[in-house]
Amino acid sequence: MARCLEVEVTSQGSTMDEAMTNLKEALELYYEDQVDVNPPSSPIIAPLDVEVRP
Repeated sequence: MARCLEVEVTSQGSTMDEAMTNLKEALELYYEDQVDVNPPSSPIIAPLDVEVRP
């Protein structure tokens, strides 16, 4: 799953690359009819390992 924190847009894919590609396409569609869009210059993307306890 990939999610944009600046706007309510989320997408998914079977791999991280596919999820990011799908998110990019979803954001392009989201901003399609808007003018003067200034997205952040550099996103922060970081993996996170979570320990699951029984």
